[in-house]
Amino acid sequence: MRGTLNEWDWPVAPSAEQHSERYTLTRPIPFETIAAIQEDESLENQLIVEQKGKGLSINISSGGMLILMDRAPNVGQVLKVLVPTPVHLARTPTLAEVRWTRKLPFVVDNGLHFVGLKFLF
Repeated sequence: MRGTLNEWDWPVAPSAEQHSERYTLTRPIPFETIAAIQEDESLENQLIVEQKGKGLSINISSGGMLILMDRAPNVGQVLKVLVPTPVHLARTPTLAEVRWTRKLPFVVDNGLHFVGLKFLF
């Protein structure tokens, strides 16, 4: 099944945010969701299991990065991403908030998603 034209129609809205210069960075990016505490009906706290995965970075700036993922995290969700450094064996763990997601309009299993991340300082 082919994607419809509407799937390709991504709205572009003006933004007051200042975007730093972006640099191309195509690398595998390991990530983890941050564990959270959730109350259930019996008023007991339960720990939500962390999820781990990998994304593919597209670009990076001092304020965030764009990655390609096989699932769409929730907007506002905080991820721990391992940002590559010039030394290939070193990776810097960084917290990043999911600011937006866009599904690619290709039929590939569950789909691929662009995910815009903002680094939390």
